Amino acid sequence: MKRMHVHVAVKDIPQSVGFYSALFGAEPTVVKSDYAKWMLDDPRVNFAISSRRREPGLDHLGIQVESAEELGEVYGRLRKAGGEVIEQGQTVCCYAKSEKSWIDDPAGIAWETFHTTGESIVYGDGTGERTARVAHEKQEDKQSACCAPQPKAAPPEASACGSS
Repeated sequence: MKRMHVHVAVKDIPQSVGFYSALFGAEPTVVKSDYAKWMLDDPRVNFAISSRRREPGLDHLGIQVESAEELGEVYGRLRKAGGEVIEQGQTVCCYAKSEKSWIDDPAGIAWETFHTTGESIVYGDGTGERTARVAHEKQEDKQSACCAPQPKAAPPEASACGSS
């Protein structure tokens, strides 16, 4: 049986653990200083948060499977979906050992497909995810170089909202 995976980048783990525990009516199944995860059955989701130098918000989505056979099935779907599939293989990520692949959807959201095979005492280095994001950025650069105007850079002193 497959499980939806949602990973959100947050600024404050303890505050976010409190919020999501109340929202889900459940405590996380894994809590670390930089990471927490809820394995919920209603809805069936692997919901994770981390504070690892990313902008707060949606980090990536995924599909978690329970067997190598299911993983093969989902990998077949990835190939049909189009786009570049980054096959990471065996890796350590989010305090777990997994076999996984990555793909970006047409909107640029990173999706991982994975089968967790064990626990880890380290978070992992995120190599496959970075590779998928870099591959997507290179594809965007190729498209924007010939097909779309380049955005003008804001002066360094300007804020995102245009005010000081």
